[in-house]
Amino acid sequence: MKITVVGTGYQGLVTGTCLAENGHQIICVDRDADRVAALAAGRLPIHEPGLEELLARNLEEERISFTTDLRGAVGESLMVFLCVGTPVGEDGEADISGVLDATRQVGAAMTGYKILVNKSTCPPGTAGRMEEILRECSEHPADVVVNPDFMKEGSAIDDFMRPDRVIVGCGDVRVREIMRELYSPFLRTGKPILMMARRSAEMAKYATNAMLASRISLMNQLADICEAWCCDIADVREAVGSDSRIGPTFLFPGIGFGGGGLPRDLATCIKLARDKEVPCDLLQSVKEVNDRRRRQLAARVISHYGGDLTGKLIAVWGASFKPRTDDLRGAPSLEIIDSLLQAGAAIRVYDPVAGPKISARYGDRVEVAQKYYGALEGADGLVIITEWNEFRRPDYARMASLMRRPVIFDGRNLYTPSVMRQHGFDYFSIGRPAS
Repeated sequence: MKITVVGTGYQGLVTGTCLAENGHQIICVDRDADRVAALAAGRLPIHEPGLEELLARNLEEERISFTTDLRGAVGESLMVFLCVGTPVGEDGEADISGVLDATRQVGAAMTGYKILVNKSTCPPGTAGRMEEILRECSEHPADVVVNPDFMKEGSAIDDFMRPDRVIVGCGDVRVREIMRELYSPFLRTGKPILMMARRSAEMAKYATNAMLASRISLMNQLADICEAWCCDIADVREAVGSDSRIGPTFLFPGIGFGGGGLPRDLATCIKLARDKEVPCDLLQSVKEVNDRRRRQLAARVISHYGGDLTGKLIAVWGASFKPRTDDLRGAPSLEIIDSLLQAGAAIRVYDPVAGPKISARYGDRVEVAQKYYGALEGADGLVIITEWNEFRRPDYARMASLMRRPVIFDGRNLYTPSVMRQHGFDYFSIGRPAS
């Protein structure tokens, strides 16, 4: 099938490349000519494990192409996927203007029947507005489908190729069967494709991320209680996660969630509730607990040094909001670094892939190290923010010899407190007694 994908951001690139990998002819459209030229040459603007190799193979096999010509791409395709950003304002309202504008452009380019598939995260009712726009802009018939994505940065290829489920919001039986056929190669292990009304499909994405955010915030609050009562949250987490009614995922305490998904969708969920005067105390508390996490870690660091970090060099391991990505959107590292700078610290950061973005954001205010041990040279303390695998089993003796003072503030509980004591570290973690 010939498919057009509008938008070559994170979502659009993964969607288009994975569909091409299954034999479809994919035309990816973006209005940025430089970006299109780079992608056509196989150069990615994002870091996602496995995507570069997958893109190169499908470019070589001529199953994927990139263009700025939306009209031509829409004319050639039966199905058009919208992968357009929907940023959220301070009040939680999702800005769907990009989605509606793209819908108008698709409508103006239609030369016959089309299926418009919206993968962008949008509030309930957006698909209906898209349908109205298509009727206004074109005399040709069209169907609008809601098909939210549940890809996680760092494992997006696997999430698309082997999804837990596929959600399709559509009322037309024929279009449902087309969508079922499209996704059948990805569901051979028996995972479900769930057909539902479009508004329900739109809400499903928000509900999923609100649920995941709730688990994280609840675990973080339990971690604070454990720490206050000299319990070990790692033991408690194992006990809780062994309960089949709960399960072990999204139960790791830390410095809260970030990125472009969970914070955005939680804020929008709260806005949706307030717009209809639905009480949302629990969701609001989930957000407040998360917002507090990064402030708590920064305050702990500052307090340890007597409230003034002037003359202190603080090393930071990890800047991206999660491992295996260079994404800094909503990253806890930014607020923590800002707080430490304000307290007078000199900051040296190491991140395996996000270093250039940190340099672009902070300039000469923050030093970016090229190696993770290099970040420790002469440091008065280390703050661990992102749980990259290479940080999990370091050479503790080497770390202690490089640092001016062997102090670690571990925001991800990577190490065992008793082991850190044996190596002479002052070690502060989450939900466990200090060592």
